[in-house]
Amino acid sequence: MLEPIDEARIAVEAASDKQANDIILLDMRSNECGFADYFVICNGESSRQLQAIAEEIESKLKKVGTKPLHTEGSIGSGWMLLDFGSLIVHIFAPAEREFYSLEKLWDQANTVVRIQ
Repeated sequence: MLEPIDEARIAVEAASDKQANDIILLDMRSNECGFADYFVICNGESSRQLQAIAEEIESKLKKVGTKPLHTEGSIGSGWMLLDFGSLIVHIFAPAEREFYSLEKLWDQANTVVRIQ
């Protein structure tokens, strides 16, 4: 079984493979988050790209034995959440990413990786 940081890096790589924009990996352990060790936040430009990003992340993590415990949101809503336990992945459309501003909400978290 992989460590949560390794799962997070696989998610970042998968999002990058599908040309996700502004990918951020946040270390949530020093925050009083309590429900996840890492967040990956990214966005895509179209519904089709959002779906492709989500499918690629799920596929690559499944290959290493990690399956989502829960998913929320939908392509049509412009936001999808993939909950892998210690890792939470947020995939946004640009307007929803700006609206929710998760990186500002969790600005105390350490940024491990940022790919713009």
